[in-house]
Amino acid sequence: MVVQASVFCKAASAVVFLCLLTVNFTSFANEPVGTSWQAPSTFWGVPDFQGTWTNATITGLERPVSLKTLVLTPEEATGVERWTAKFYESIDKLPEGDLQAGADVGGYNTFWMDPGRRLARVRGEIHSSLIVDPTNGKLPYSTQGWTMLTKRLLLFQNVDNPETRLLGERCIVGFGSSGGPPMLPVLYNNFYQIVQSPGFVVILVEMNHDARIVRIGGTRLPKPIRPWLGDSVGRWDGHTLVVETTQFHRGQNLRASLRHRIYMSPDAKVVERFTRVSSDEILYEFSVDDPATYTQTWKGEVPMLQTSDPLYEYACHEGNYSLTSILAGARQADREAQ
Repeated sequence: MVVQASVFCKAASAVVFLCLLTVNFTSFANEPVGTSWQAPSTFWGVPDFQGTWTNATITGLERPVSLKTLVLTPEEATGVERWTAKFYESIDKLPEGDLQAGADVGGYNTFWMDPGRRLARVRGEIHSSLIVDPTNGKLPYSTQGWTMLTKRLLLFQNVDNPETRLLGERCIVGFGSSGGPPMLPVLYNNFYQIVQSPGFVVILVEMNHDARIVRIGGTRLPKPIRPWLGDSVGRWDGHTLVVETTQFHRGQNLRASLRHRIYMSPDAKVVERFTRVSSDEILYEFSVDDPATYTQTWKGEVPMLQTSDPLYEYACHEGNYSLTSILAGARQADREAQ
């Protein structure tokens, strides 16, 4: 942990000294025997969330049409988990026989995937969707919201310049709102490292190495300033960290992945609640208030489990030609069409 935090702090110059102090001097309380477990505290007296956590789960953001209720029985959950395991196994099966040049052999194989193996368990219940409100487990788009989503999806089909591509594809932020807020699990790279210091909580996101700095009790940035992940200000509500984020960057409007896509206007407000419910789990709750896009505020819950696995450096398009090739391929298609 000390090595990881030290490397991170070098990249986050504004909090270098504070981060190093946190790692070297914060004491972690051991979980007592029995049921009277209490969350550990930092040496300055606030709940301790430090460590590396994962929100990987096969539970999707929205509920599949085949599942009718939020809470599943153990038998229903076993069926879903077995079906999902077989689905991922089938991805590695290439077509048989000799393949012609240009044949479709699929995308990623499962070596590159890490979506988790289990459905989300929240308060002892097995959930069929991360969305808990509305009760149907669906994003409550308004007509205007659907229109804006459709327009952005159509714009994404444009390959005339890099600015129309998704921020995740351009390696600026993660796909599918993995960096958040809200922080949602995607197909891989679902690790988060949390580092605390007096007045700050830093969340390092594995996907695209985003780093979100939450100012505890801080004042809002001037309205024209819109960071990639919004402007996050936190406060303590007992043992829960509450974070309110506004002023999102317009480039973050569409957050799409293979598992889900959401549209949020720049004036949306996201409220997150982090509560450490055991030695190895944080209950992450969030609400999205965006009247320009949705008919109501929608809410979700995601368990974040502690892991002893290291958080490796993330590398994306730096040093290769993926995005250049996308645009070059489109220009070649234009020439052929003419």
